Amino acid sequence: MADTPPPVPVSFSEFEPVTTATWQDRIRRDLKGADPATLAWNTPEGFAVEPFYHREALENLASLPAPQVPASTAWRNVPTYAVGATHTGRAAIDRAARALQRGADGAHFVIANPVAFDVSYLHQLLPLTSTYVGFTISSGSGEFVQRLLATGTPTLRGFLQCDPITDHGPDLHRQISELRTVVELTRAMPDFRALTLNGAFFANRGGSISQQLAFILAAATAYLDQLPDETVTLADVAAALHVHTAIATSYFFEIAKLRALRQLWATLLDAYGLPVAAGLPAVFASTATWTQTTLDPHNNLLRATTEAMSAVLGGVQGISIAPFDSIYHGPNEFSERLARNLPVLLREEALLNRVTDPAAGSYYIETLTDQLAREGWALFQRVEAEGGLPHAIGFVMQQIQESAQVQFSRIAAGEQVVVGTNKFQNPKEDFDYNPKKLLRSREFDTTRAAYPTEVLRLATALHFQRREKKRKRAAIVLLGPHTNQLIMQSFLRMLPGLERPDLLASHPPGTLSVLFSSPEAATLMYATPEQYGVLARTIARVHEDDTTFVPPTLLTADLATMQEAVHIFGFQEFTVDGYSTDDVLARLQGR
Repeated sequence: MADTPPPVPVSFSEFEPVTTATWQDRIRRDLKGADPATLAWNTPEGFAVEPFYHREALENLASLPAPQVPASTAWRNVPTYAVGATHTGRAAIDRAARALQRGADGAHFVIANPVAFDVSYLHQLLPLTSTYVGFTISSGSGEFVQRLLATGTPTLRGFLQCDPITDHGPDLHRQISELRTVVELTRAMPDFRALTLNGAFFANRGGSISQQLAFILAAATAYLDQLPDETVTLADVAAALHVHTAIATSYFFEIAKLRALRQLWATLLDAYGLPVAAGLPAVFASTATWTQTTLDPHNNLLRATTEAMSAVLGGVQGISIAPFDSIYHGPNEFSERLARNLPVLLREEALLNRVTDPAAGSYYIETLTDQLAREGWALFQRVEAEGGLPHAIGFVMQQIQESAQVQFSRIAAGEQVVVGTNKFQNPKEDFDYNPKKLLRSREFDTTRAAYPTEVLRLATALHFQRREKKRKRAAIVLLGPHTNQLIMQSFLRMLPGLERPDLLASHPPGTLSVLFSSPEAATLMYATPEQYGVLARTIARVHEDDTTFVPPTLLTADLATMQEAVHIFGFQEFTVDGYSTDDVLARLQGR
């Protein structure tokens, strides 16, 4: 408007500049003489984070960082809807249509059976030409895109995630050929990304941030190497690439992760002789399942808020917020509304869509960005030295498993806080779900940071219920590998130093932890996977030739049968000197 005053430079000339030495002196004074270096901490990536950064930090970088300017500051609010193998997806499509009327900007469908998905009904309610829609499928990408185009839509908007290299897909040669067809069919559609990399796979299994960066680059390299042919060019493949990542609760590190990804992507394209403009990655982010909990689950709302803020400030093009109770509840309007409205609040009230790269120039974040990029690139080169993906998938999974185990141990020892789970617990919590049913469910997500602690709490709750009701049945709960070690660490953390006993060696490597619960007492035990599998088949009365049987987490039978089976199949007791299992569980439950 004509009467709007012109902007003026922001100036704080009334304040004298403060030197690094002055800041350091003030820090020492506040620490009462202690060395500020004692406040530094080491990240899982192996580098130190200092307690204080100033302008010299930028001078120590290889080059002065420049703002990362996206094509637009706009980002989409894109809820995710799972569609089961036996469903046509109509119910999920209906929910997505309602969400678009109530603040969502698009929809993302995770489809177990793409052949059964009703694309005609989808196009009827969500016109594919004008609606931003993402699809995640595990196979059949070529046929699925052809079905979408057969609805009569001339173009698509959104993305397709079918990443057989990351997801260990079967018949990789055929799937690569299908993806080549998808790129050819959609390369004239600038608003559709046909090759979405499943970077969330690494994040949601406990991979460190540098691992996530390295393995995303490795997957991108595999497609850049394998997809081009006489019909699809290298530039076509680069332009079709898109990244799906999961954002966890480490606020500043997640912002830096997204910024480091763009730096590394430019380096990767340059290595292939492609201009950066050929395909800076569009990034679709989802809140991490790795950080969600079933204990005190309303904390998931707080986790999702910080995760969404990191994603937006890091420059994503789309964000999907998981409902806070999605681990243990089916779809419901209440939690979906909360999840859908969270990005609306960040956009309309926090105005986080009005700033371009707000982290640019931050001494701390620019340093983190540089360090993560360096660590990620070095690990990426190790993957390539191992033969690249998919050949090096064993190396990749080993790296992720080691990272996850470190986090499990840190949570058990209280060094990594999960509010409501290993700190500030509510021992009298009333579960908004049936623990027995949840443990028996094959859909219960066991690949989460809090799972070992959760399954122990849930198994403990079931044990005390059984004991109070004097039920003459017994149960075995599969706690997972290494869980006895985590139980030991958690238990010891709760004991005064003088009460901490000498512990026997934990169960041998490769064995599984189980809790045997009878009306009288509970016993921590361990067994090999083979021993547990045979016992599960016996209790469930499943023939050994049935190759589809998956041993459940929870087994129940009458007490005599279970006692005999445990003895026959050679389960061993895990002991804590001077304490019964009931003592351990009671202490862990705050009783």
